[in-house]
Amino acid sequence: MDILLNVALPLSLAFIMFSLGIGLTLGDFARVVRLPKAFLVGAFAQVVVLPVMAFLTLLIVPLPPELAIGVMILSFCPGGVTSNILTKLSGGALALSITLTAVVSILAVITVPLLVAWSAEYFMGDAEPAVDVTALALAMFLITTVPVALGLALRYVAPRFTIRFEAIAFRMATFLFLVIIIAALAANWQTMIDNLPRLGPVLIALNLVLMLIGLGLARLFFLKRDEGIAIAMDTGIQNGTLGITVGSLIAEAAGGLPPFSLPSGVYGITMYLVALPFVFWFRRQASLARQTKQT
Repeated sequence: MDILLNVALPLSLAFIMFSLGIGLTLGDFARVVRLPKAFLVGAFAQVVVLPVMAFLTLLIVPLPPELAIGVMILSFCPGGVTSNILTKLSGGALALSITLTAVVSILAVITVPLLVAWSAEYFMGDAEPAVDVTALALAMFLITTVPVALGLALRYVAPRFTIRFEAIAFRMATFLFLVIIIAALAANWQTMIDNLPRLGPVLIALNLVLMLIGLGLARLFFLKRDEGIAIAMDTGIQNGTLGITVGSLIAEAAGGLPPFSLPSGVYGITMYLVALPFVFWFRRQASLARQTKQT
């Protein structure tokens, strides 16, 4: 289990972020400047609305301090490759989704360590774990920002190769994500079963509300349908692998997954219970719209 948490997990996360990087071009970042409204709405939903809703949820449905911190850690995480894939399957604005994931992932190097330290102090008080903000920021920089930058650089230097490799990398990243989730939960199966009645409803409800808020914000600001889908997916689907990694970085659990990581591990399964119905709903709407145009 130590090898999984200390070696396999960070390396897998680094590859997942690298796979995100090779799907990017400099034009994706330029789009933030040219078409800022959709990006700003999506970034606001992820960076502000998501943690606030998680905090309010925990005030309504209290959890043990370690699990509450784990839920907050998850809420601080950006979207990931999974949100990009689900956006694509739903007919959403993939370029917007990728740009949101990339930019918020870079911001997370600063925001996550500071917010994790605050959460630990708020929920645990004097019993809080020692959170080294600088060390956590450096670790996140090395396993998130650097791989994204390397992927972006490779896309710039060898565009033909990366275009061919991109689909393979996406599949490999998805596979690694599933393996990490399954391995983490299998090693902590009894702990998960014991906490699932408390964690499951909280995570599912939070996931559902956030996706609806994402859609609502898109309508409020008169964004296009595909942009609304991307914002909903990136607001509701977080990078569970990063959540597990951050939880393991701030605490060492002998023989298992730290409780700070458990919500992200459970979320890796429950998020599909919410996201997949939305995917089918979006695809159904698109199909009906095409039929209406044809008639």
